[in-house]
Amino acid sequence: MIKLTRLDGERFILNADLIRYVEQRPDTFITLTSGERVIVREQMDDVLELALEYQQRKHLIPFPVGCLKCTNDDPALLVRGTHLRF
Repeated sequence: MIKLTRLDGERFILNADLIRYVEQRPDTFITLTSGERVIVREQMDDVLELALEYQQRKHLIPFPVGCLKCTNDDPALLVRGTHLRF
């Protein structure tokens, strides 16, 4: 889930798993898998970053090697350069 802002300033939470694609023209349009479109204040790159962080928190995409978000330095928890999170 990611926090976003509608053009009218209303904050909402979007399930990032439902994002089909994001366009910048000049407003940011998010098209969902259902075909529904949402227009948000955030820039396309910001939506991308939030969606990637969401997937990383779900363990679907590993954190990059040397990532500052990896706080556990126990080498036993390293798998292919990425910390396992419990």
